[in-house]
Amino acid sequence: MKMVKVIEVIATSDKGFTEATQNAVAEASKTVKNIKSVYLENMNANVENNKIVSYAVNAKISFEIE
Repeated sequence: MKMVKVIEVIATSDKGFTEATQNAVAEASKTVKNIKSVYLENMNANVENNKIVSYAVNAKISFEIE
C-alpha cells in the first residue's frame, strides 16, 4: 500500500502561472521527496496600471511517503 501526503504551497512569479507552479514544486522539493502531482486550487494575478505585474498560485502538492 502506498501512502500519499498533501501539503499546500503558495508561490508567485512575475512571468506567469506556469512559472509560479514550477516555483511551488521547486520550493517544496527542497524538503519533500517523491512529489507525484500538483493540484492548483487557486490562481490570481495582481494588476497595476492595467497590466498584470505578478501571478500567484495556491498549489496542493502530493507526494509518496515511505
